[in-house]
Amino acid sequence: MEYFNEILNGFATLATPEILAYMIGGYLIGTFFGAVPGLTSMLAIALLLPLTYSLDVTAALVACASIFMAGMCSGSITATTINIPGAPASMMTAIEGYPLQQRGQGAKALGHAALASMIGGAIGAVLLMVIAPLAAEAALLIRTPGKFSLIAFALIVIVISQRDSIPKGLIATTLGVMVATVGIDVMQPIPRFTFGTSTLMQGIDIMPLVIGAFAISELLVQARNRETRTVEADAVKAQKVRRRDFIPPLSEIREIGVYRYIKFAVIGYAIGVLPGAGGSMAAFVSYAEAMRSSKHPERYGKGSHEGIAAAEGANNSMCSGAFVPMLSFGIPGDPTTAIVLGVLVVNGLQPGPQFLDTQLHLVAPMFAALFISALVLVPLTLYLLGPYFVRIVSIRRDILYSSIAVIALVGSYVATYSIFQMGLALLFGVLAYILRKHGYPIACLLLGFVLGPSLEEYCRRALSINDGNPMVFITNLDSLFFILLTAVFYYFMVIRKPKTALVDSVTKSS
Repeated sequence: MEYFNEILNGFATLATPEILAYMIGGYLIGTFFGAVPGLTSMLAIALLLPLTYSLDVTAALVACASIFMAGMCSGSITATTINIPGAPASMMTAIEGYPLQQRGQGAKALGHAALASMIGGAIGAVLLMVIAPLAAEAALLIRTPGKFSLIAFALIVIVISQRDSIPKGLIATTLGVMVATVGIDVMQPIPRFTFGTSTLMQGIDIMPLVIGAFAISELLVQARNRETRTVEADAVKAQKVRRRDFIPPLSEIREIGVYRYIKFAVIGYAIGVLPGAGGSMAAFVSYAEAMRSSKHPERYGKGSHEGIAAAEGANNSMCSGAFVPMLSFGIPGDPTTAIVLGVLVVNGLQPGPQFLDTQLHLVAPMFAALFISALVLVPLTLYLLGPYFVRIVSIRRDILYSSIAVIALVGSYVATYSIFQMGLALLFGVLAYILRKHGYPIACLLLGFVLGPSLEEYCRRALSINDGNPMVFITNLDSLFFILLTAVFYYFMVIRKPKTALVDSVTKSS
């Protein structure tokens, strides 16, 4: 009872003018950083970190929570309007949102994204407040072999979801895993694949790959299809977007179903609880499950509202789940919560098993900020600014895309403070353009890069502690569960389901 009283006091603290101002200010900052390619909520919180020395810890945590939620949600803006995800977790939204934008339904696509973000974020915050201690203990039950099988499950589902392009999906995923091996070995302090250059010893950062694979390659695609894009922009200019257009039709909401919205949120929260999983994995696992169980899988890749809901509901719910291992064990659930951990540390707080018992009064307002940001600020921001979001595409092509190119390259530099990594963004942009031109799925490339290091690390750890015996992945129940789950997905997505072609709008130009 005392625990929930502290949670209620957290909501009361959030109502004070100063703390409320930090929440709203953080949300606006997160929206900007999340929507602009190359700038992420992680970068926004990193820039906020030096200011936490002079801020009250409660105000700092509230600002971080609202930045996190806003950054995750706003990544869908540019993903939908110009096919450039503002954050890696929004790449599945781009697959479904951009085809709707091309059909003049960009407002409705953003409405579905906001609704799913609102529901997923709110449910995730409630789960965080109610079952955080239990969820942390459950996450500890998944041991090293199980973590490997979970990541292998995600990568296999990435490939088989391509349906008629499974070989190309496999090649793109493998390429992403290969790129991730550059740098220091994950188990030993030995450089590999550096070709004798010290600059590659630090490895390849995710931001140059994201910016190159999505932003730079999209600019090249747009340049190739300049006339088509001009016609599309003229159509958007002629279209009068009203605020009520952002409200998804009730029939489409019913078609998705309340149960599925809840399922997407639970999947995202569960993935978030697993250390290191992140929003990209949460969005994709939820998206894959939605496609597997959908009555209309043929719509996926062509503008599925259900696909948007699956991705956005999961990645926003993940925000709350990622705080569980960070607060309970000091193990960040994703890169953003790793920086939030730094906020706690600079304020003299060390998360651990007893942290929620002794310091709940400090973090309860942060829980409340996650809930209010999702339930109130997400729909309010879309209602007030939605028409401006959609009309991004009506800006002159030369001005819009040259500005995006500059911002993206500057963003890749700010994320790493390395001219070399900025050059890699250009290199990956050309490579991704070539891959897209030949129908290779760029989403597979990125997810292979993101999950590859963890896949290798957990595989090698599991084998090393079991004398190299691969049967360890079968004899551990948690690992066996994910192996069987992989088989289930393969059956429903490849064998049982009709082989409808999924056109990946991230990888192919329209």
